[in-house]
Amino acid sequence: MTITELIEETGFTLATKNVETEKEIEGAYCGDLLSWVMGNGEPGQAWITVQVHMNAVAVAKLREFSCIILADDASITEEVIAKAEEENLAVIESHIPMFETAKALVELGI
Repeated sequence: MTITELIEETGFTLATKNVETEKEIEGAYCGDLLSWVMGNGEPGQAWITVQVHMNAVAVAKLREFSCIILADDASITEEVIAKAEEENLAVIESHIPMFETAKALVELGI
């Protein structure tokens, strides 16, 4: 499933407007402890988190995640959005808690 398809199926919101959204999502990883995510996340996964700062963008690029999904209405600043766009990293906003966000992806076969 692509990022575009995920957004269409879930109603989540794309925070980054100027990024590629046809990347395939090859699984998902949930976590907020950045060192743990760096050690355990896999390339191509969607990273579900509430981390909304520059280091999250760096971790997502390092692990080659397909996108970041911010759960639980976590607010992201324009500065972080700009950095994610610079890195061509899709950031998606979910209004539901992390568990329900992950459940939605599982129900879609991710």
